[in-house]
Amino acid sequence: MFIRNLKISDYDEVYKLWSRTEGICLCYSSDSLAAIERFLLRNPNTCFVAEAAGRIAGVVLCGHDGRCGSIYHMAVDNAHRSSGVGKALFEAAANALKSEGIHNISISVLKSNEDAIKFWQAEGFTLNSDTVSMKYTVTGGC
Repeated sequence: MFIRNLKISDYDEVYKLWSRTEGICLCYSSDSLAAIERFLLRNPNTCFVAEAAGRIAGVVLCGHDGRCGSIYHMAVDNAHRSSGVGKALFEAAANALKSEGIHNISISVLKSNEDAIKFWQAEGFTLNSDTVSMKYTVTGGC
């Protein structure tokens, strides 16, 4: 397995992985090729893919606003689950954020995605019962 920065040329393969990963909520307006390209321009050092046998085995889309980091999508191909791919991707993203002066990372996980909740808790994340997640759509998004 090889971890490297996510490139826009990975988009098609990454989008297919996101699409077939249970628990990932995709929205065309924020997950389109153009939107991901903008995101990578703002966060060139915090998004990674794991390659195995020349294919993308996993991906983490991670960034920050200068204060706090966020993991927006993380997916590992079913064939590579429980093999350390997710842990390696998270560590790469966390180390990249740390090197940019970011010390807190948040992630939103569907309540029904028990496997993801267990994974993130094993990585040291804690449930934040003090907050409610809210969203406002500016234009035509989802």
